[in-house]
Order: sequence, then structure tokens, then C-alpha cells
Amino acid sequence: MQDCRVSLSFCNHFTSVTSALSIFPPSAVHVDSPPTIPTLTTSYAHGTSSKSLLFSTVGGSLQASAERFPDREAVVFLQDRVRKTFSQLQQDVDQAAAGLLALGLKRGDRLGMWGPNTYEWVLFQFASAKAGVILVSVNPAYQVQELEFALRKVGCNAIVCPTQFKTQKYCDMLRQICPEMDTAIPGSVKSARLPDLHTVIVTDSRQPGMYHLEDVMQAGSSQHMQQLEELQKKLSFDDPINIQFTSGTTGNPKGATLSHHNIVNNAYFIGMRLGYDWRSQVRVCLPVPMYHCFGSVGGGIVMATHGITLVFPSTGYDGRANLAAMESERCTFVYGTPTMYIDMLGQPDLAKFDLSSVEGGIMAGSPCPPEIVKKVISTMGIKEFVIAYGTTENSPVSFCGFPTDNLERKSETVGCIASHIEAKVVDPGSGQLVPLGISGELMIRGYCVMLEYWGDVAKTDECIAKDRWYKTGDIASLDKYGFCRIEGRIKDMIIRGGENIYPAEIEQFLHTHPKVQEAQIAHFKIPRYVTFVNDYPLTVSGKIQKNKLRVQTEKFLAL
Repeated sequence: MQDCRVSLSFCNHFTSVTSALSIFPPSAVHVDSPPTIPTLTTSYAHGTSSKSLLFSTVGGSLQASAERFPDREAVVFLQDRVRKTFSQLQQDVDQAAAGLLALGLKRGDRLGMWGPNTYEWVLFQFASAKAGVILVSVNPAYQVQELEFALRKVGCNAIVCPTQFKTQKYCDMLRQICPEMDTAIPGSVKSARLPDLHTVIVTDSRQPGMYHLEDVMQAGSSQHMQQLEELQKKLSFDDPINIQFTSGTTGNPKGATLSHHNIVNNAYFIGMRLGYDWRSQVRVCLPVPMYHCFGSVGGGIVMATHGITLVFPSTGYDGRANLAAMESERCTFVYGTPTMYIDMLGQPDLAKFDLSSVEGGIMAGSPCPPEIVKKVISTMGIKEFVIAYGTTENSPVSFCGFPTDNLERKSETVGCIASHIEAKVVDPGSGQLVPLGISGELMIRGYCVMLEYWGDVAKTDECIAKDRWYKTGDIASLDKYGFCRIEGRIKDMIIRGGENIYPAEIEQFLHTHPKVQEAQIAHFKIPRYVTFVNDYPLTVSGKIQKNKLRVQTEKFLAL
């Protein structure tokens, strides 16, 4: 009788569990490996993992890798002939961080990094974090007006830049905003237009009123080193540590404010998705700009969390230099935007480069045409290629493919929900969940959602609801395995004859033509005008500026 009662009790319990499952449909997708069982029944997905979230700071992550891989190369800057092991990088970071404290910078201050991909960018990315100073990633293409807006918006206390790069005369532009610098003592700048700014650090020359990098590296005494060590015990992983400006192609840029927790975990799980935890000697060719989250988090912070090597082919973008770097440095992965891959595929001597060491790559930063993905895999031979999707406000990645996905998933989706992140697709009008597979606005929730737009409560509240769902503004759909398809931006949607049309769908069709290298739709599904151009106006991060493209085209056609 006892056995019977036990089984009856078990049966009753089992019945209650199954009935609960029918009331609450499964939403979890286990993403430690590619999902093989279809679990989703509605447009809500939660990426679960056996790996827990990290509670490290940015500085702590680099320290751990330096202790684990002291003699492994951390960064290689080919154009400047700089190579640093993890041990050497850590030593420089500690010295620079102590120097920042000696210059009077304190926890919570803002330091702008303004310039192209150089060793100093990585150095101050980690030195500022170790000193508890918030790094402000400043677009290296900013002109005077944009620079002044960005520095004022976040109240930058210090800025680091080279004298100039190509046509960008950084020090001259700073002088235009702060003429007081010419007569100031370094570290004591008092600017009418930038009242918070007191310190300018130049990486490669001596200028009136500005520190040279050497001054910072020599400023930290043993007392400041001790102060730095004590500070590490006080830093919280929830502290803001990075402000990244959104592209700002439709208005003034907004300062997405990210914490240690945001970017350390996003970097960690990007690396886990790509297999950086088990691959030996990962060497990433990194042509994407460091001021953009693709470079700073997907590159810099991934380097710190997984102990990989970053190879920077050139200071400014150079497609041929990328190919040469992959060959000479035996890179195993490559990162790039669609425009960068199109450029590499278009190099006339592409076939001459030995890319046999390159196992995988990431395409991200803007919509990825399926035909381009297929060409990268077939022509460049990069088999373990993935698309990653995200936004600066999401630290940045929320969906990413698995290296072993089939070709359809690699080219037609932006990958699978990332670990510890929730996604849902809702009707943009009602906010209600749409049925699985139906398109709507994609929303994201989880550790990855930014803290705020710096100093802008109204803009923050526009995109992050009280329940912490972030509105991406992208039209998307989910499948039963947790993979996502992006159809376009809500604001780019064109209504023609009662039909919703997204430019991305037409662009993807045009990419199937063998004579079309790159296509952009500025407004209509069946266009009245077709123009052929040699190139497109781009942001520094490789995104096509459709607003400028539209103006150029209207001017060309005299509309």
C-alpha cells in the first residue's frame, strides 16, 4: 500500500507540474551550446546558462588575465610597431592609473579618449577603469561643434588625444574651444565653454597648457600606487565606467552610460559564445574603431576577460592592411562591419593572402546582407563566421550566432538569444506580445541594459520602461529556437499601398546581383530614381549615413 501511495503522490505532483507548464509556456532557451530542441511557443525568450554572471570590475578582469597569462601577447599595433604582453600591459595600466590619481582625477570623474586606434586608447581604457574614472569614448571624427557638445554634456574633467591624425587636428580643435589653454598651467585649465575640463593629455607631443603622456606615466609615486590598491576595495561592479555616444545620425548624440557589470559580462559571454574559453591562442584581427562598443567591448574587454590577443592592423581603417595582418600574425578571428568585409572582398589581390589560420569572425555594427555573409564564408574561407546584433545601450550584444550554425542561420538571422538576457517581440502600438514568428518591435531586458543616458532623464525614460525593458526600435521576429531575424528600423519603415516596407529587404535583394558590390535604399520600394555611386558617406564605425545619402542624392538629382 505504501508503494502505491508514493506513486499516487508522485503522479499527482507530476500532473500539477505538467498542468503548470500548459498554463506557463516554456520561455527558456539553454544557450551554452546551440539549441536543438524547439522550446519557444510565444515571442518571449530567456537565454539560460550554467555559467553565472561575473561580479568583476574592468580592472580586476585584466589583472586576472595578467596573472594567468603574463607572457602572452595582449595587444599588437602593427603600424606603430607596439607589442605588449599581458604583464607589460598591466604594468603600464597601473602606472597610468596612479598617474591619473596624481593629476587629481578621482573616482566618478570623466576622462575623454579622443583619437584613432592606438596603444594609448587601450592603455587609458583600463587605466581609467582602475582609477574609478569613467571613460568617455569620443568619436575621432568629431569636429569642434560635436566635440564641445559631447564634452559639455558629460562634464569631462580630462581628455586624452594625439596632436593630430590625418586631417583631424585634435589639439587645434581643443584650442578653438578653450583658448585659455595657451596660457594655462597643465592640469589647471579654466575654460569658459567647458567649465568641468581642467586636464588635457597629449600622447605624442608637448603643447602649451597640456600634459605629455610621459608626464602622466611618471607622476604616480609609491604613495599613489598604494592609494590605487586601496581604491580597488571600494570600487563597485555596478559603478558607471564607460560613456559611449550613440551614432547621432538623427540628432545630437546621447551618452549611453555603462557599468563594469554591463560590459564585463557582455564581453565574457561574447567570448563564451565564440569558444574563446576552450580555443588555444585566440588572435583577433581588430580593424573596428575602439571608440565604438564593437571595438572597446568586443575587442578590449573580451581581451581582458578571456586572455586573447588583439591585433590592430592599422591606426585608421585599411582593408588591405587587415588581410596582411591576418596573414603575418596568423590571426584566428576577424571582426568587422558589413562595409569593412565588402571592402576586404573587393581587394583585387585578395586571393594572394594566406588566410588559412582564420577560423572564425564576427560581422556586426549595421544590417548584415545575407549575400555578403555567404561571400565571406565561401571566398575568404572563414567557416565559423557569425553575426552579432545589439545596441550601444545593451553593452552591446543581445543576439549572436554559434560558430557551428548552418548557413541559413548564419546568413538569415542575427543569431540566438545571449546568456542571461531576455527578449520579447511586441506590437509597437499596443505593447502586447505578438505570436511566435510574427514581426514586431524587439525589446531587451537583463544585466546588459545601460544605466541611463547621461544627464538625460527624458530620453532615458523614452527607451527604458519602468519594468526595465529597453525598446530597440528594431522590427524583428523570433523562432522557436530563440534565433532572431531583424527586418529593419521602425523609423525607416515605408508604407506604400497599405504595405509595410523595410529598406533592408530591398537591399538584400539587390545584393544578390553579381555586379552590385553594395546597395542602400534611401526611401522607396520601387524607386523612381536609381543612382550609381563610387562610395557612401560613412560614420567612423562603418555605418552608412542614410540621412546624408538622401541629401546627396536629392542634390545630385536636383529634386
